Amino acid sequence: MSSSEGDGGGLSQAAPNNNITTQDDFDNPTQTAATCNTPEASKAELSLPEAQISPVLDEVSPSSASSFEMLDMESVPPPYQEVQPHWFFCRQADDCESWHPFSREDSDKLENAFNTVREQEEDIVVAVEGERYDVHIKERMRFAVYWDQAPAEVRRCTWFYKGDKDTRFFPYPEEFSKRLEEAYMIAVTLDEWKRKLDFPTGETVILHNPKLIMHYQPIGLQDEWASSPSDQSRPCTVKRGVENISVEIPEGEPEKVDHLVFMVHGIGPACDLRFRSIVQCVNDFRSVSLSLLASHYRRSQQEGHVGRVEFLPVNWHSALHGDATGVDEDIQRITLPSISRLRHFTNDTLLDLFFYNSPTYCQTIVDTVASEVNRLHALFQQRHPEFDGKVSVVGHSLGSLILFDLLTNQRNRSRAREGVPSGEHSALNSDTLEQMLTKLDLQQYLQTLLAENVDMESLALCQDSDLRNLGIPLGPRKKILHYIRKKRLPEDYKMAPGHQTSDSGPPQVTSEGIQSSELPGQESSLHNKPSTTGAVDYEYFDVGIGQVSIDYPQLAFYPETFFAFGSPIGMFLTVRGLKRIDPNYSFPTCKSFYNIYHPYDPVAYRIEPMIVSEVDLEPMLIPHHKGRKRMHLELKDSLTRMSMDLRNNVLGSLRTAWQSFTRPVAALPPAEEGEATNDTTPQEDQAGVCTEAECSASAEQAEQPEIEMGMLNGGRRIDYVLQEKPIESFNEYLFAIQSHLCYWESEDAALLLLREIYDNLGVAFEQPQQ
Repeated sequence: MSSSEGDGGGLSQAAPNNNITTQDDFDNPTQTAATCNTPEASKAELSLPEAQISPVLDEVSPSSASSFEMLDMESVPPPYQEVQPHWFFCRQADDCESWHPFSREDSDKLENAFNTVREQEEDIVVAVEGERYDVHIKERMRFAVYWDQAPAEVRRCTWFYKGDKDTRFFPYPEEFSKRLEEAYMIAVTLDEWKRKLDFPTGETVILHNPKLIMHYQPIGLQDEWASSPSDQSRPCTVKRGVENISVEIPEGEPEKVDHLVFMVHGIGPACDLRFRSIVQCVNDFRSVSLSLLASHYRRSQQEGHVGRVEFLPVNWHSALHGDATGVDEDIQRITLPSISRLRHFTNDTLLDLFFYNSPTYCQTIVDTVASEVNRLHALFQQRHPEFDGKVSVVGHSLGSLILFDLLTNQRNRSRAREGVPSGEHSALNSDTLEQMLTKLDLQQYLQTLLAENVDMESLALCQDSDLRNLGIPLGPRKKILHYIRKKRLPEDYKMAPGHQTSDSGPPQVTSEGIQSSELPGQESSLHNKPSTTGAVDYEYFDVGIGQVSIDYPQLAFYPETFFAFGSPIGMFLTVRGLKRIDPNYSFPTCKSFYNIYHPYDPVAYRIEPMIVSEVDLEPMLIPHHKGRKRMHLELKDSLTRMSMDLRNNVLGSLRTAWQSFTRPVAALPPAEEGEATNDTTPQEDQAGVCTEAECSASAEQAEQPEIEMGMLNGGRRIDYVLQEKPIESFNEYLFAIQSHLCYWESEDAALLLLREIYDNLGVAFEQPQQ
């Protein structure tokens, strides 16, 4: 329904033939919905006095909608009632627009604000969609709160249209809907139908009856042979009110937030095979979570014990690429011109792995992730002051390794963290802003900071993006942030027992592990081979499992649980020379850790063999969200058990027959004793066969609960494997890449997160009846 640019893409109100000119508003092409037959009138600012409402001509072609004139005319039309509006927002994708309805709760909030804003001059901002977006009523725009996203147009919708090739209805602009509603009111009140509205662009809307209203759009220039609307246009169906169109209005989200989860993506800007961003993938994961809460915690939700879990995306890719660091331009200069598309994909995705192993860019990545998580956490607390729940983190692919390194290098203190480490303000306030800039030879930026009322305390809360917005270049920004990070380390912690400073020498790395490198009061828990490193400033660095040349920032909260999706953590730790993880080791500030992976994921590695190497343990199978194993896995297990039982029975029978055949008859014991002997011997033999095959599995299962898995997950299992789908079991290589990106839409993975979260809250899990 999209028209040529020459038409302006605008719907214009009816007017006498050749006497009305189009308005400037007709030239706004950005409001056209994504459809092949968008009416030209869909964007105009219309006024009813310009329209000419006249009876339908007698010469209307029988092929037009007038053939339906007698539809529903036998019934007396109901008296006029004002149409109930519903609010929609526009979503842009690949130069196409699609309109999506708000939930009924959000639409009601917007309508109430709309009725209020008409009585005052100030704009009203309404938080919608779980307070992740703000709608400015007067501007009719929707803005994202937590992430960067282009503003989206918002409409108060009452009238909709659908072309002959469209699958869904699209809303008219508000002004046109208003004028069309006025014309409809007159027709209902006077009971006068079969009227048409002519528009300057040649379009026509015909009101046949209350249930049949058609919009005709011209095919080309009108000529002298065109005798009726059907000869010169193609009709669009027009509907009044959202209740008369087939549109799925989303369910509203509970206002109460029980738990907050930050999700960190892996390599590249896209997170799945559809090349969607981290924001879109987290939106899908949130939707899956809401659906599972409604089905598996229905009773608790109805009783008000369960609200919802909020998932927020953490984007670090944009801080590394683009104009942020200039690394893309440097890489492009040395990139070969051949196979350009593949090389562009490699530079944009796979190089992130090498960047993370680079001290320079690894520092940028961990700083970005930590600062973004802290920013989102502070913003969420600001918008949800009543929130008293806990916080967890999720990492996918390389994002899980980033979080693992951050969590292993957090500092655990007895006092709760209030956004910054204890002693930070006193250390930073010992110098004035001018003194600090003088030390760093950056006096030229003093006035810039003072103009924004930035002092040492507020500077300590600034992130790299804040300083960049002030116009401070990359080099000075890095100097300022590095100075603040050094000052954040409390003096009492530097001199704590067991902490090595530059005066006493760096921690010694031996074949037994890292000595005197743990937090005060902790023993060495991470073992690796001797290695040589360059000069490292250990005065401001806590040795952990991460890279030794990185100054790891501190999070503003203690995470409750760390979930790793498709994680290469085990491989990276092994490559770094780490042989095993001591069972007594745990994250300084995080209680639980789950390593979740798909069995065909080529990037995923296990963690448990690095803790318990003497026992070969199978990973924990994640239950299907419908409460059973997938059918093909159940069938596979049944066939395995059947073949094992059959083999055991056949071997036992053959052994019994062979013994009976080779044993002399005279040596047989008496009948009673013989029966006992014959009964005993095969059973013992069968038991021996069972021990070699079937009983080994049962013995392993019996020993499994007694194995101490260490404190990384509080003594519980760490490795959890998803069940592959039946189609995936046919060719594991074909679905390898897809399996690495399946977690964002996995109901089983989402349910595992929800069960861990709500089990800690004491909320009972409910398996729905199938």
